[in-house]
Amino acid sequence: MINEYRNGRTPNPDVLCNTRIKFGAFLEAIENLGFDYIASGHYAHVVHPPVENAEEPLVLQLSKDEIKDQTYFLSHLSQAQLRRLLFPLGCITKDEVRSLAVQMDLPNQARKDSQGICFLGKVKFSEFVQRHIGEMEGILLEAETGDYLGMHRGFWFYTIGQRQGLRLSGGPWYVVEKDVQNNVVFVSRNYYSLDKRRRTFRVGSLNWFSDSGPADNERLKCKVRHSPDFHDCTVTKEQTEENGDVLAVRLSEDDQGLAAGQFAAFYRDSACLGSGIILDSWDEMSFPVCAKALETARMEDKSKLGKPVRIMNLEHLVKPEPEPAKCES
Repeated sequence: MINEYRNGRTPNPDVLCNTRIKFGAFLEAIENLGFDYIASGHYAHVVHPPVENAEEPLVLQLSKDEIKDQTYFLSHLSQAQLRRLLFPLGCITKDEVRSLAVQMDLPNQARKDSQGICFLGKVKFSEFVQRHIGEMEGILLEAETGDYLGMHRGFWFYTIGQRQGLRLSGGPWYVVEKDVQNNVVFVSRNYYSLDKRRRTFRVGSLNWFSDSGPADNERLKCKVRHSPDFHDCTVTKEQTEENGDVLAVRLSEDDQGLAAGQFAAFYRDSACLGSGIILDSWDEMSFPVCAKALETARMEDKSKLGKPVRIMNLEHLVKPEPEPAKCES
C-alpha cells in the first residue's frame, strides 16, 4: 500500500485489509483449528452452490441494505476465501441490526458506526502516510493558468478530487491532476468544468469470481468507490505487455473523481463479478491541465518562480463564460 502512494496512486486500505489481513492472514492463522466457516458482520451475501454442484463458483451478492452494502470492499477476495465465509447480516438492514441489539440488550447497542480506516484505529491517515513516507515539499499550480499558488507536503498526501489540506485562500480548490515525477500537484476552482471530466478508464490486477469474467463489450454496473451509487458502463477486454489483462471501461456519465489506485467493482444485476485496480483515466476530448502548467511543472529550478501569485476571491471576480483551456493531450 505504501508503495502505491509512493507511485502517486490512491489505494483503498479497506479492500486490501479484507483481502490480505481479515480473510488472508487470519484464515491462514486458524487453518489447523478445525473451523469450517468464518462468520463476519459485513453487509453482503454469499450464495453457496447446492451440495451436488459443490465445485461451482460461489456468488457474492448485494446485501439487503443498499446504503451499508460492503460488496465493494469484498470484491477482490478469491473463491477460496469466499468458500470459508458467512455473512449473516446480508439479509437484514443496519436499522434491523440495531433494533435486535436493543431487544437483546447488547452492550454495544448504542455504538456509533465505524468511520475509521480498517487497521489504523484512531490514527489519522495523513499521520500514517507521513510516518512511513515522510514529507517532500513541492509546488501547487493552477491547472488552467499554470500560476504558482503555493507549496504542498508531497504528492502522496493528495488524491484526485481532494479539497482538504491544500491551505489555499479564495477556494474551494480541488486537486485535478498530479505530476509524480516532478512532485507537482495541479489544482482548480472549476472542478466540474468540461475539461476536468473523466469518463473512461483502464483497470488492471483483475479478480473475477468466475473464470470467464464479463463478456467483451458487455454492459454492466460498476462502483468506483464505497457508495450506494452505481455507474452504468461498457467494458472492453484488452491485453497489454505492461499490465497483462486489462479492462477498458467507459461510463455512461462523467465522474471527475476517478483516481489511479482505487478499485472498480463490477456488477451484473445483484451479483458482484469482481474488481480491479484503476490504472489511469482520461477523456478523449480534453485534459485538465493546460500546456503552460505542464511546462512549469517540468522546470528544474523552481526557485525561479519567485513568490506565489496573489489569489483573488471568486466573489470579487467577474465571471465571463469560460473558454476551454488549450491543453496538451
